Amino acid sequence: MGRSNRYKKAVEQIERDKLYPLGEAVELLKSLPTGKFDESVDVAINLGVDPKHADQMVRGAVVLPHGTGKSVRILVFAKGDKEHEAREAGADHVGADELAQKIQNEGWLDFDRVIATPDMMGVVGRLGRVLGPRGLMPNPKLGTVTQDVGRAVSEQKSGKVEYRVDKNGIIHCAVGKASMEADELLANISALVDVIQKQKPSAAKGTYFKRMALSTTMGPGLRIEPQSAVAAAAG
Repeated sequence: MGRSNRYKKAVEQIERDKLYPLGEAVELLKSLPTGKFDESVDVAINLGVDPKHADQMVRGAVVLPHGTGKSVRILVFAKGDKEHEAREAGADHVGADELAQKIQNEGWLDFDRVIATPDMMGVVGRLGRVLGPRGLMPNPKLGTVTQDVGRAVSEQKSGKVEYRVDKNGIIHCAVGKASMEADELLANISALVDVIQKQKPSAAKGTYFKRMALSTTMGPGLRIEPQSAVAAAAG
């Protein structure tokens, strides 16, 4: 399949062999031709880790200061007071066994995130084969298995994103939308880089941030000088 004229024009504006400072890369990305829809802005970070070893796995979540630019549908498994708390915080769907049955029997998946109180994990656990492959299974390490469901819902609604290094040592993460201001995108990327930097495994040797790239959903990638991103995050 051939590339669109828009893509070709964008490529012409990028120096393919250049490592752009993060701020310059964001400004250039904002100046490139855009598509007919508000594309996501994505970051790819190649880390110097071997994810085959458990002590070098890098995984977590971060609340982006300017959100993702996307509306997130939240499903909460909770009962009693916690059900009320979740609804008050703005959860889109709240319930217990009846929602689990709807997922199992009807293939219902009209949600983007799942949060559960610890006492509901017996119910949620039965959905592992459905939720697990889609990255929707609640996890206490990511703050999605918690008694504080109100806070969890608020964080998800305000732009909390999860990240996980893949088998090739790369983290892929959406950090906003192309329509966002450059300083908002820069702040979001810096927040992500900062939390990943603080998670550097003690077992990881050599260069931690090896390579980094920035792109929109349908656009070409810009190579970023990794240390400029680390410096921006620190400053």
